[in-house]
Amino acid sequence: MYKPVVFAAGLALAATPALAGEVNVYTSRQPELIQPIFDAFTAETGIEVNVLYSGKGLIERMKAEGKRSPADLYITADIANVKAATDAGLTQPHGSAVVDAVVPAELRDAGGHWFALTTRARVVYASKERVAPGAITTYEDLADPKWKGRICIRPGSHSYNLSLIAAMIAHKGPAQTREWVRGLKANLARTPRGNDRAQVKAVWAGECDIAIGNTYYLGKMLANPDQRAWAESVNVVFPVFEGGGAHVNISGAAITGSSPNHDNAIKLVEFMLSAEAQSLYAELNYEYPVRAGVAVSDLVAGWGGFEPDTIALTEIAELRGEALKIVGETGFDN
Repeated sequence: MYKPVVFAAGLALAATPALAGEVNVYTSRQPELIQPIFDAFTAETGIEVNVLYSGKGLIERMKAEGKRSPADLYITADIANVKAATDAGLTQPHGSAVVDAVVPAELRDAGGHWFALTTRARVVYASKERVAPGAITTYEDLADPKWKGRICIRPGSHSYNLSLIAAMIAHKGPAQTREWVRGLKANLARTPRGNDRAQVKAVWAGECDIAIGNTYYLGKMLANPDQRAWAESVNVVFPVFEGGGAHVNISGAAITGSSPNHDNAIKLVEFMLSAEAQSLYAELNYEYPVRAGVAVSDLVAGWGGFEPDTIALTEIAELRGEALKIVGETGFDN
C-alpha cells in the first residue's frame, strides 16, 4: 500500500537517528505509477520506502524543513522541477557510478544533482481522417500556413511547452523561434487551454486536426473507457527538429541535501535504473526507459520508433526563461 510520510511528526523524524531499514521519498508522481516499483525494491532489499505524494509544494516544503527534512529522494516529472530543486540548493551529487553508466549524459546533470529515470516524447497527435501520413515531419512544419485553424495545444506557458520552445531556441536561436511561435499561434484552432488529453479530445470532436502532447497520454486514454475513442481517432507522429531529433523530457530524481538515509536512497535509485524496474516503470506509465536494451511496452512499441534529440536538458532548462519571454511577447496564450 501507498505509505505517506506523516508530517505531523516529520520534523521529529529528522531529529532522531535515521532508521537503517528505510528511505523517504517526496514525489509529485501518482502513487499507482511508482508504488509497484517501491514494493519490488522492498521485497528485494527489505528496505521500507515511505512516500509523501503531493502534486505541488514539495520544493517549498523542503525549503521550509531545511536540514531537518526527512526527505532522502525527490522524484518528479519535467526537467524544470528537478532543476528547480537543484537551483534552490536542496540536492546533492548522487555519487553513483551506476547512474553515470546507465543514464545518457544529455539526460543528467553534469554535477550529479539530478538525472532521468524515464523519458517521454512531445509529439503530434494527428487525425486519422483529416491528416495524411507523412504530412508533418518536423516541429517547424507546425508553423506552415497550410495548418491555419487546424492545431490545438495547451497553454504555451505550461512547463511541457516551455521545454519544447526552449529546445527550439537551442536549435534555432531566439529570433527564429519567436517567428516559429508566431506561426504556430496563427495556426491555432482555438485559444490554448486544457491539458494534453483535452487536445486529443478536440481532434476527436472535429475542433482541430492536429494536437500536441506527450506520448504517454495516449496509453492513459486507451486505458480509460471514457477516453478510448479520443485516442483511437489519432495517429502518433514523432516530429524532429530540423537537424535534430524528437524533443524528449523526463521523469527524474535527485538525492536531497538533507538525506538522513543516503545509502538507502542510492540503493533505491540504482534499483529504479535496473532492467527489472525500468521495464516495470515503462509498462506502468507508457514511458521510455533510459537504460539501453530495455524494451518499451508492446503498446508503446506499436506507436513506432523515433530518434531522440541529443541537446542536453541542462541547456533546455536554462533557456526556459527566454521561452517564457517569447510566449509573452507573442501573446501566444491570449
